[in-house]
Amino acid sequence: MEACFLRWLLFVALTSWTLGDDGQVTFESELSSKPAQKLSKYGWYASVRLQRFHIPEQTAIAHWLFSVKKGHSFNCGQHNVSIHLRWGAPPVINPTETVFPNATLWDPSLSLILPVTSQSYTTFNLSDPAPGDWFVAAHLPEDDGRIEQKGFPSCSYYFQPQLSVRRAADTPVLQPGTVLTQTAAPDRPARLKLFVPEFTSSLSVSVAGCSSGEASESADCSLLLRLGSASLQHSQTELNCSGVNCSVSLSNPPWDSWLRVVVESSQVNQTVTFRIGSNYTVGCKPKSVGLTADDDITKLLDKSVSNATATGTGSASAPPPLPASACVWSVPVLYEELDLLSLRYTPVNGSNVSVTETHPTLLTYPLPPQATGGTLNLQLTLNSTNATLGNNSIVACFSAWAPVLQLNHSELCRTGLFMGYAIGINVSVPKAVVRLPFPQSTTWYLTLQLLCNSSDCSNASVVSVVPEVSVSACVDDCGPYGECRLLRSYTYLYSACVCSAGWKGWGCTDGSTAQSYARQLTATMLLTLSNLFFLPAIVVATRRSYITEAFVYLFTMFFSTFYHACDQPGAAVLCIMDYDALQYCDFLGSICSIWVTILCMARLGDAAKYTLFLLGALLIAMSMQLDRKGLWNLLGPILCAILLMVTSWVYRCVRRRHCYPPSWRRWVFFLLPGALCALIGVCLYVFAETESNYYYTHSLWHILVAGCVVFLLPPEEKDRKALGWSRGFSWSWRWSWRPRM
Repeated sequence: MEACFLRWLLFVALTSWTLGDDGQVTFESELSSKPAQKLSKYGWYASVRLQRFHIPEQTAIAHWLFSVKKGHSFNCGQHNVSIHLRWGAPPVINPTETVFPNATLWDPSLSLILPVTSQSYTTFNLSDPAPGDWFVAAHLPEDDGRIEQKGFPSCSYYFQPQLSVRRAADTPVLQPGTVLTQTAAPDRPARLKLFVPEFTSSLSVSVAGCSSGEASESADCSLLLRLGSASLQHSQTELNCSGVNCSVSLSNPPWDSWLRVVVESSQVNQTVTFRIGSNYTVGCKPKSVGLTADDDITKLLDKSVSNATATGTGSASAPPPLPASACVWSVPVLYEELDLLSLRYTPVNGSNVSVTETHPTLLTYPLPPQATGGTLNLQLTLNSTNATLGNNSIVACFSAWAPVLQLNHSELCRTGLFMGYAIGINVSVPKAVVRLPFPQSTTWYLTLQLLCNSSDCSNASVVSVVPEVSVSACVDDCGPYGECRLLRSYTYLYSACVCSAGWKGWGCTDGSTAQSYARQLTATMLLTLSNLFFLPAIVVATRRSYITEAFVYLFTMFFSTFYHACDQPGAAVLCIMDYDALQYCDFLGSICSIWVTILCMARLGDAAKYTLFLLGALLIAMSMQLDRKGLWNLLGPILCAILLMVTSWVYRCVRRRHCYPPSWRRWVFFLLPGALCALIGVCLYVFAETESNYYYTHSLWHILVAGCVVFLLPPEEKDRKALGWSRGFSWSWRWSWRPRM
């Protein structure tokens, strides 16, 4: 029913758009939907539900419909769902307002807040959206630290995004040097597109001959000329044309891409006719870019590696002379794909790049779509041999889509539609670093130039710089207090840091809530040494000839101790084997301990008891492999064992016509305290554990469980026939065995 309602809403939106179609272009509608996903409280980026949508070229309008549905009917309180939207790469979010690592730059994404009732909807419309991939991320408010046991009912919310687009299928192409006649109305803007070739330095679009149906050509027309697409982080270039003729120019437009041109009219109930044309200028074009046909890539790679080992030790050599028509030094770059979300870019002529005052130096870095889930790193290092630099400096501009080829103190590091990242190094600051999490998939350009404080650079005519550009999965591999995790949303891979020991932030560098080493050591000691309370249970079981049970308790104590020693988040960690193996053995031993204890209380015959011991251990081992933290993996063996125990006790009561166990002292001093310890331990384990109190509440759980075993283990039966151990077994370790005749 809800799905039909969502489709009806999108159908109404598409129908309303279709009524506004004009006769100049043909519009097509497309609808895409993603399955509903369960939301989580935000703890780190893996808590975010990430969805990817694709918007085709020349989309006139995009309509998102976000729906959130509550999974249970009981009262869960008021919660707000945060929705983030970004073009080109996943949104970089900071809902907990933590500190980002040094030199980490990021653009805020569009954020929406959706209050949740039983079922809530919100919409978002965007005209002239940028084509390509758009990412939607959703999450609940910050995690309160409460540890929820898997399988218990809890508040659940399901998020489902849907997208409908309306695109122009036959948009007219505005060729340079040609003029097209177009019409525009208030509800039917004129839509065109033009291609911007590489090396374009400026672009101009002109509107002339504006006239309406009831006025002469010289009448004053009100038109809005808009260039580019809307990407939320970057605005379009707009110009209000109030006269007959107007023109808008765009410096450093995006290279090798289609540019959208939209002309809107504000004349009420009038259709405006105008002529439109475009032209572009190639102000700086290198004579040759990249490698020549005779270059051997193997030799270049060997040369690059040998030069990389001598980074910072070589001296700057003057680059070959430029032709008179050239205006930029273009350095070819070697692109190496090392691993998932791991790329490296190296200049083919060596790591040292020469920078001069007369012409900028340009390096090109193409970033593939599969690298947008990582971090783009740039490090500029001044060669240590540049002693003649003096008070002069080297400025750099790291920009996407198009380079900035004019670097000075007055010009901003900005292209026509996008903002770049300005960097500067000198003798006092010889190194600069820029980190860009989740970069956009496009070609990135690095422009370098020497700027002199005086009119003459004197001896610093050529300066050597080492640019290091790479893509890594996480920022600085999450540092010493974090771990870089590879995440997946369908076929899209991205990475994020999971922090430990109270550290937080995008790169686990925010230590405002970090745990001290003393606290980490205290937590480790409590969680490990609390397992020594199983020693009394082992001694009691051995004294009462429950040898199998004693070995199960010993197994549980050993692996629980070393599992918690390996499970610690900070520096106080000790792992004697693989973490997963330790966890499996700890969970298996804990449930088997409960299983054998309750069966021992049932007072079954030896054959039945040991058969159930083995059968239960096999079934528990299988269930642990299927779902280690499932609720029924714990409750199932307990309920089955209790059912067997109650059945056995009822049978004994009926047979003896007396309550079993018959002694009131057994009930008051052993069974009731043991059951109380077990009940308190289960309540602590299920309801009281949080991230902050885990180390002492879980330690108390160890103590209570081990203590209840001491109370609940029954005394040795006097008429019990031994199985493998004779009744002659005593604490003096004297035993005898006689074969049956």
